[in-house]
Amino acid sequence: MKKQFSFPALLLLGVILFAFRADTAYENEIKEWHKKRVEGLKAENGWLNLVGLLWLEEGENTFGGSSDNDIIFPKDKSNATLGKIILKDGKVTVVADKNAAIFQDETPVENLEIFPSEKPVVLKHKTLRWFIIKRGDKYAVRLRDLDAQQLKDFKGIDAYPIQENWKVKAKFEPTTGKKIAITDVTGRTDDQDSPGTLVFNVKGKEYRLDAVGSEKSLFIIFADETNKKHTYGSGRFLYASGPDKDGYTYLDFNKATNPPCAFSPYATCPLPPKQNKLAVAITAGEKRFGDH
Repeated sequence: MKKQFSFPALLLLGVILFAFRADTAYENEIKEWHKKRVEGLKAENGWLNLVGLLWLEEGENTFGGSSDNDIIFPKDKSNATLGKIILKDGKVTVVADKNAAIFQDETPVENLEIFPSEKPVVLKHKTLRWFIIKRGDKYAVRLRDLDAQQLKDFKGIDAYPIQENWKVKAKFEPTTGKKIAITDVTGRTDDQDSPGTLVFNVKGKEYRLDAVGSEKSLFIIFADETNKKHTYGSGRFLYASGPDKDGYTYLDFNKATNPPCAFSPYATCPLPPKQNKLAVAITAGEKRFGDH
């Protein structure tokens, strides 16, 4: 004799199955996002292949694998001498040695101004890649190695279990013309535009986070109680979409990430402003990876 189910039981079963499918869909979304996050870290322009942040002096800076150079590249990845990097009045020019085998794309470089430019001019030599960054009034060579050991050793990033309740609805309060002081790990402080403040609740208590970036793409640098033991000590990063027509958006803390400094000592990460240090444990997103 077949067992019969009452209509209420079938309805309850349907609700349970629907909830399960909904949870699975959200978990799959986060897993796919995390997969792309890892792929980005491992990419040529990711953070795992950084092997140097080399500060330039005004004037001529010799560079190459020999320790006699002003700018020293990894000796097992570079010719002993490659040429000169000249910094003069905010402009950076590379003058390559003959047969140095330095290329921009597939074009050999002899004498080339590489900074300033609309987008970074990336030069290459064997497995090395580099370009110029400016921090305050200082200039540096950011050096990558596509065959870096830390890239080979990378096994992924540990994270908290995915919990949809950490996707939190937030009210966006615009702050036109407001600037907030952001200090980076080098100690340099920069006043950055803040399009608004995000107001949200965790377990019935209200919290606030100031965003930087633009109103269409909000960038949040925050700290919380998990930084003490379980997540990166100086805080984490989070991106959010701009507000809808009613002034709301979502903070999905399952997408909270380690800053680049967790992966490399050669990054110059911004630190959370004091008002973004939350007195609550955000037990979602990426856990501690490193302590560079």
